[in-house]
Amino acid sequence: MLDPQTIQAIADELAAVTTGTELIPLITQRYPDMTVEDAYAVQGVWAARRLDAGRHIVGHKIGLTSKVMQAATGITEPDYGVIFDDVLFESGAVIDFDHFANVRIEVELAFVLDRDLKEDATIFDVLDSTAYVVPALEILESRIELQGRTIVDTISDNAALGGVVIGGRPVRPNEVDLRWVSALLYRNEVIEESGVAAAVLGHPATGVAWLAGKLGRHGTALAAGEIILAGSFTRPMWVEKGDTVYADYGPLGAVTCRFR
Repeated sequence: MLDPQTIQAIADELAAVTTGTELIPLITQRYPDMTVEDAYAVQGVWAARRLDAGRHIVGHKIGLTSKVMQAATGITEPDYGVIFDDVLFESGAVIDFDHFANVRIEVELAFVLDRDLKEDATIFDVLDSTAYVVPALEILESRIELQGRTIVDTISDNAALGGVVIGGRPVRPNEVDLRWVSALLYRNEVIEESGVAAAVLGHPATGVAWLAGKLGRHGTALAAGEIILAGSFTRPMWVEKGDTVYADYGPLGAVTCRFR
């Protein structure tokens, strides 16, 4: 485990590049013995700084929910990050591209909770505690150099969360078989990716139950009103300034944004 002073110093580096396109050098290259728990400690200090600056938490994200991505990163479970109020956008938003670094887009379902979830939550508890599920886009970014990046770097960097775009038609979880929700992801009117939500751990609610347990072990919990991004069911799609992104979820509607 890293000492508290080192964790504070890494969080300071990340806080200094929270907006804009500036990157910091690989953390694990400088601290090769850094662990996943160290990375969550860094993320926690960084998040506390944002709270102190007047931001507030509106939810959490889950990443690395597919076996392919887990194999690529050498980790056998998902990771998570925090969603703050200033990076939550509505469908149709025009977003400042230069606010982010290494911008990519993923297609996800967002669970909006109407009850708290305890550490021992099951998939059935998740469904019972969800007011509705809504289509979403996750804006991925990296404030750390990409080449050679590991899961420890990514978790420290708030699990690569840049922003969230919410849209489409909200549905109650018992109104649709969430496993078979599908989406087509377009960039500038060209289909780039497609997928089905069952690719997220067999059922997108599985990741939310995992997150409730993980946060409980870290001393926090998922609360009523939170928005939980359940994990991507497409590969990340790179975008550039000027690109328009459109995700068609069929019966659940669509989500779109443009990067200026």
